[in-house]
Amino acid sequence: MKILMVLTSHSQMGDTGHKTGFWLEEFTAPYYVFRDAGADITIASPKGGKPPVDPNSEADDALTESTHRFQKDAHAKEALASTKVLSNVDMNEFDAIFYPGGHGPLWDLVNDKTSIALIKSAYEQDKVIGAVCHAPAVFKHVEIKPGQNLVGGKQVTGFSNSEEEAVGLATIVPFLLEDMLKENAGTYSKGDDWAPHIVVDGKLITGQNPASSEGAAKAMVQTLQQD
Repeated sequence: MKILMVLTSHSQMGDTGHKTGFWLEEFTAPYYVFRDAGADITIASPKGGKPPVDPNSEADDALTESTHRFQKDAHAKEALASTKVLSNVDMNEFDAIFYPGGHGPLWDLVNDKTSIALIKSAYEQDKVIGAVCHAPAVFKHVEIKPGQNLVGGKQVTGFSNSEEEAVGLATIVPFLLEDMLKENAGTYSKGDDWAPHIVVDGKLITGQNPASSEGAAKAMVQTLQQD
């Protein structure tokens, strides 16, 4: 199993002056699910190098078993600090592509032409595509044919409007993820705020929030193993 993990390079929360980036647990939990399953993992980001971590995801109340494991894992920390430049990555070399969330992707990956092309290529080659929390934002401009978005007619989930309101960012983000998925004809579902909710529709796997990241990664591995 060769899995490409794509992280944001964006570190600013709009014009608020607050920092953002990727959500640590949404990277570490899937990373270890993939690694423990024997997958070969490549990490990439638009700018390459060390991607920005959302500082809120390093707060004590956001830490989990996988984030603690990561902090003691020199190999994983080195891999994260030296991500590949996204434009140097070829989807032909991978079996799956996975996007961790955090608010960063709403600003950069959503409009990133390389990312859009990689997702489209993965879809056309019938490869596994996964995204959790805010990361389904990356599907916003992925058209699989004129006028049809990747999520059109698919069962999907992602960070809910009620969760965005709960963190006080509903008026800061460029768009509400739940609304965007519905506008692109996705059949959106959600569980309780902050509870795990994973949706599998063929090779497209989405998770609602940080708590869904491990389950989404496990669903990806299971799908890959069935191929």
